Amino acid sequence: MSERVLVNQLQGLADGPVSVSGWVETVRDQKKVQFVILRDETGAVQLVNPATREVGEDATDEERAALALTEMISAMTHGTFLTVHGVLKHDERVKLGGVEIKIGTLDVAAEALPETPIAADSHMDKRMDWRFIDLRQRRNNLIFRVQTTLEHAMRTYWVERDYIEIHTPKLMSSPSESRAELFQLEYFGDQTAYLAQSPQHFKQMAQAAGFGKVFEIADAFRADPSFTSRHATEFTSIDAEISWIDSHEDVAAMQEELLATALTAVKEKHGDEIEELFGLTVEVPTLPFPRIPLAEAHEIVEARGYEIPRTDGDLDPEGERQICAHVKETYGHDFVFITDYHPGIRPFYHMRNPETGMTKSYDLLYRGTEITTGAQREHRIDVLEEQATEKGLELEGLEHYLDFFRYGVAPHGGFGMGLARLLMLLLGESSIREVTYLFRGPTRLAP
Repeated sequence: MSERVLVNQLQGLADGPVSVSGWVETVRDQKKVQFVILRDETGAVQLVNPATREVGEDATDEERAALALTEMISAMTHGTFLTVHGVLKHDERVKLGGVEIKIGTLDVAAEALPETPIAADSHMDKRMDWRFIDLRQRRNNLIFRVQTTLEHAMRTYWVERDYIEIHTPKLMSSPSESRAELFQLEYFGDQTAYLAQSPQHFKQMAQAAGFGKVFEIADAFRADPSFTSRHATEFTSIDAEISWIDSHEDVAAMQEELLATALTAVKEKHGDEIEELFGLTVEVPTLPFPRIPLAEAHEIVEARGYEIPRTDGDLDPEGERQICAHVKETYGHDFVFITDYHPGIRPFYHMRNPETGMTKSYDLLYRGTEITTGAQREHRIDVLEEQATEKGLELEGLEHYLDFFRYGVAPHGGFGMGLARLLMLLLGESSIREVTYLFRGPTRLAP
């Protein structure tokens, strides 16, 4: 038998024997001819079989085999996985790639049940219940190819600049952020462990260890009962931390260059297919991204006719959409850094500007939604302890973290960015559920 060929390789092959494997997407069982659309991980191809509907009692073995093949195709269910051995033929009249395969034999690997539990227009929750079937669509396949390209481009950017990739633990003895969003679990008897909300403490430890520049792409967990389109209880966080910075501007400059590099890679590799399947053009942002202080952002938004609820002083989701609309109209840009946050709405470890009293931090908004928080960290132990106490935190519970700063550490800073949010906004999707392989939320633990 011929070696398996991927569908996207067929156009480059000469006419002749070929074998492809995949799953049945469509069967058109006509009176004189049968068509099967077979899809694999790279695309779809048309299979064709001249139908043999009946044979006489004196039929040859070849005629009986043709009848058996016709009956097999007639009974074939959508989603059946199989291998076809046949003859490849180039034909420009064939809309699906200009090639088709005349079926010789079919080897069924696994037959699907006849009733498919979901359709393309099924409700999102129903599709999430049957995610493995939902993901068979070409559009969904592309999402995760784009994700792969994004991550590879970012890793390449960092590795080429001598960053070290780290893998931080996801079980912690103390919280990395607020206790309000912690998953707590028993750990060998009387010990308590927490699922890491971020790698914050450990990527800062790498600065005390003298690593200089580090990154991580890994899971993080938030016990957040939100049911919005952009929240999840388990998500992939993209993190970086760098030493010897002068301010959070050094972090922002690195991140905007990183994103421009990653989006360039996506545009070059998938731009045409994204335009075909998602109906949008991948836009590579110009550098630098616009920067707007938070107080000024409030003024701009309110001048546009929207009053931001004065709960904690931060932008709410509608405020984020409004300021991004302003930036798009004014600068033609999809990204904007919001800077100069009050310490009251920032973690204790964000460094403060002695001249303004604001933190040396930023949020990065993309197409109306926040995707990143970045900052220069406070590295002076006395100031760090004072800021933690001011926030009402018990220093005893932070001892392991505070030890990082008692034996010397360089001025440093970094950011954390949600991968799913970035993908959702890049592809114009309505929810991170659509771009998450298996979503986890307050009411979803399966499949």
